[in-house]
Amino acid sequence: QVQLVESGGGLVQAGGSLGLSCAASGSITRLGVMAWYRQAPGKQRELVAQSTSTGTTTYGDAVKGRFTISVDSVLKTADLQMSGLKPEDTAVYYCHAVLTPLDFETPMPYWGQGTQVTVSS
Repeated sequence: QVQLVESGGGLVQAGGSLGLSCAASGSITRLGVMAWYRQAPGKQRELVAQSTSTGTTTYGDAVKGRFTISVDSVLKTADLQMSGLKPEDTAVYYCHAVLTPLDFETPMPYWGQGTQVTVSS
């Protein structure tokens, strides 16, 4: 059974840095997209950063220049390094992947359980 397991997160002061990690476990034949999304209270879930299997990366406008996503396709991990954090970055951060599990022919979406990031002013 495929799972996305997140680690990292916590409380940090504005201007500080924090890292999140996500590892995909289970029998996976092909890794497509790995990404991070976030959802603040009362707001819709939004894209933070994603990396495709071809190495193309995309960032949300709010985090460009401050966050960096790194994907290891062999280890099936996605790290998010966050710097210059602002109080408005406070949210639950979710790992997302589109991948093909063993015994399946088409890619499927998966989500992690979410990890809280709180930035104090």
